[in-house]
Amino acid sequence: MLGYIIRRVLQSFLVLLVVGLIAFLMFRYVGDPIESLLGQERTVEDIANLRERLGLNDPFIVQYFNFLVGALRGEFGISYRAGVPVSQLIAERLPATLELAFVSGLFALVGGLALGVYTALRRKGVMATTIMTVSLIGVSLPTFLIGITLIWIFAVELQWLPSNGRGEVVALGGWTTGFLTESGRASLILPAITLGLYQLTLIMRLVRSEMLEVLRTDYIKFARARGLSSRAVNFGHALKNTLIPVITITGLQLGSIVAFAIITETVFQWPGVGLMFINAINFVDIPVMATYLMLIAVFFVIVNLVVDLLYFAVDPRLRVERSSSK
Repeated sequence: MLGYIIRRVLQSFLVLLVVGLIAFLMFRYVGDPIESLLGQERTVEDIANLRERLGLNDPFIVQYFNFLVGALRGEFGISYRAGVPVSQLIAERLPATLELAFVSGLFALVGGLALGVYTALRRKGVMATTIMTVSLIGVSLPTFLIGITLIWIFAVELQWLPSNGRGEVVALGGWTTGFLTESGRASLILPAITLGLYQLTLIMRLVRSEMLEVLRTDYIKFARARGLSSRAVNFGHALKNTLIPVITITGLQLGSIVAFAIITETVFQWPGVGLMFINAINFVDIPVMATYLMLIAVFFVIVNLVVDLLYFAVDPRLRVERSSSK
């Protein structure tokens, strides 16, 4: 187990280095930050001084090395647009994205599990058929169209929920949260549904198909023949074995929620890191873009590492295979 963890950590570290190199290499050649930072009345001396101050005259490998060293210290340079440390911008925006991702992930996981189990156990019922038909909406429609539709129905026509912004937030140390205010909770509902609907549909369909497969196995038939109740068979045996592949997919989907929050944050003007990334692209703010990509890569790597370790822990077949291969 320890050897497996060490190998996975080393692999994760290598992935981060490669992703960081690709992100830095790609955005180094996207536009010239001098054009964004200096006005039309700039002089040649101003340009030379700024390039020297930003380290743009250094060789590429030196710039990339300085970026990695700074990242390890929590320093990601100065935003070309805002003129403040990027770490400060990330710290201000990250709570909004993480709270949105947490609520969306919870919505997708709980809803996907419940609906997946229900549609598997009542697969011939009218309600189950209706849920499966409606779920095609979550898979087929693009995220921005779902968001705009929800805004039109619940914000414009019914006027039940706010259409944009984060609402009133409360500062708790270095963290700002909307969970403690009514307007903050109300502002979360539409973005969370928009962001989590696609993942909910995928999890529901995966749970349903895995559950149906498990219910047809011999040990389930044997459990029924032993006289166990339907509740014990469905939830004590079938659902437990269904969750093994679901863990992997769910972990990847939770990573996607943070990465794909860009679209949802743009539609709802949610003040998170996704919206910050879009603004950074418009102004060719290279430090912000590179930091955001590194942040997403770190999140994906951590999620995948945790998923692999959970998979290794809950599936005894993997432990047996590794023990027998030694």
